[in-house]
Amino acid sequence: MTTTRMKPVDAVIVGSGVVGSIMSMELANAGLKVLCLERGRMSDPQHDFVMPYVHDELRFDRHSDIFQNLSRETITFRNNASETALPMRELGSFKPGEIVGGTAAHWGCNARRFLPHDFEFRSRVSERYGRNAFPEDCTSQDWGVSYDELEPYYDQFEHIYGVGGKAGNLNGVIQPGGNPHEGARSREYPNPPTRRTPQGEIFAKAASELGYTPFQGPAAAMTQDYDNLYKLRLGQCQRGGFCSSHACSQGAKANPLTAVLPALYRKDNVEIRPLCNVIKVNTDSTGKQATGVTYIDARGRQVEQPADLVVLATYCFNNTRLLLLSGIGTPYDPLTARGVVGRNYSYQSGGRVHVFFDDREFNPFIGGGMVNTSIDDLNGDVIDRSGLGFVGGAYVAVASSGATPIKSKPVPEGTPRWGGEWKKAVAHNYRRTFAIGIHGSCQSYRQNYLDLDPTYRDANGLPLLRMTFDWHKNEQKMLAWVYQRCIEIARAMKPAKHAAHHIPTKYSIIPYQSTHNMGGAVMGADPATSVVNKYLQSWDVSNLFVVGGSAFPHNAAQGPTETIGMLACWAADGIKDVYLKHPGPMV
Repeated sequence: MTTTRMKPVDAVIVGSGVVGSIMSMELANAGLKVLCLERGRMSDPQHDFVMPYVHDELRFDRHSDIFQNLSRETITFRNNASETALPMRELGSFKPGEIVGGTAAHWGCNARRFLPHDFEFRSRVSERYGRNAFPEDCTSQDWGVSYDELEPYYDQFEHIYGVGGKAGNLNGVIQPGGNPHEGARSREYPNPPTRRTPQGEIFAKAASELGYTPFQGPAAAMTQDYDNLYKLRLGQCQRGGFCSSHACSQGAKANPLTAVLPALYRKDNVEIRPLCNVIKVNTDSTGKQATGVTYIDARGRQVEQPADLVVLATYCFNNTRLLLLSGIGTPYDPLTARGVVGRNYSYQSGGRVHVFFDDREFNPFIGGGMVNTSIDDLNGDVIDRSGLGFVGGAYVAVASSGATPIKSKPVPEGTPRWGGEWKKAVAHNYRRTFAIGIHGSCQSYRQNYLDLDPTYRDANGLPLLRMTFDWHKNEQKMLAWVYQRCIEIARAMKPAKHAAHHIPTKYSIIPYQSTHNMGGAVMGADPATSVVNKYLQSWDVSNLFVVGGSAFPHNAAQGPTETIGMLACWAADGIKDVYLKHPGPMV
């Protein structure tokens, strides 16, 4: 195939999501000529995501309008290395995006910081409980950077995305109304917290009676009109639901489409080029310096894009796959536990307890934008794990996310699965139920990893990414313990019935769980166990930065999006303040 060579740029950013949009803006503000390549289509939110069409649950949630096109590229999956991996033909457990704006176009606005404990997880748990606290095959590790170093960048991201909440720890002083277990923050949230719903009030009362500290969980759906750091106005959320799996018709959900890209479009030194599928990072003869990338354009032509600086800012899977396809870094081998690319893949554990009332009614259609009342007392270092037999934890919340009426039809246990009695139960319970949600951590293990599939290929003839993953006893023990606490809270609410969902013993890729896939190109202080250093710079290729959920050495209980955005701000500052002044290894 003939390759077309384009004019060089200072920096090429692969991906236009949370990371790619912020990196493009920050490097353009530093005076670089930036090209952002996105394999998805361009969208016009004021035309493509207007009412009432944006509330089409079939189109967006079921038929995956803004998600990855699996007919052209998918992943293969198996639970363990003894099985044959097969292609994922339909989106289920997770939903990577494929649109200018990336996966965050459909996120649910859960904007929580990780705890200080999470960034030094291995060290802190070992110090308190001993090294034997970890399962023998657990590979979770410290991130190579501390919460205190990263805090200003959490703050920066929150002011780009207009996060609403109430500080629980302001410069080390615990504040009433917030999360007392969070890390110290340098200033208040840019927006006020969400208002507590009737469901949240019931949960808060029961949790308080049991000694927990409820608070309004932070959300990146605007609680008032807001002008962000990039001088863009985001409108107040009207709580019409249809947030997760949907784009926002009101411009109230902070994501690249609303909080960054409109400002990027005004810049002369930035180009966003859609329908460009990057297939390789090119390197010089030494393999130590990136020279740009190769991509397939909308017409199927192979194009070489030279650049002085390359930033991989795609979803977890594609960051890892591009490194493997490009031959950058040593692929991970689970048999020897050597190699780094593909190592420490992790996911998000979770569950829920449904409560059903006969004497109370709610409006499940109203909500969205991660309106939730939470407790963090079952998370992080708050838990005394002595004798519990697990590491990790969970935050617990009652969220009013708004209706997705096709799929949101919980009924009590014992209800027939179809027919007239099922219909009566759906009608009776639709306004009389809500769930206590469990959002749990997930450790990394030697047997859970990503690599290239030896059999299946994409539409361009390149190997698909293969996922090998299953749940481990550690997460099952943690969930069983958290479930018992949640059942106690449920009983304190005095519902007519309550039902806890089962704890999975085997991971299934079919039902939706969360789009929180992590690892594969993790950060750390040791090149023997990490792909990138603390600044997200490749240990092997100094002008290559790999930023995103792929950098997480394990997954914490909190949703990952805020931490992914924070890492973009952190890495961008490292490039501007250190790398551009003295190109080369920063560590």
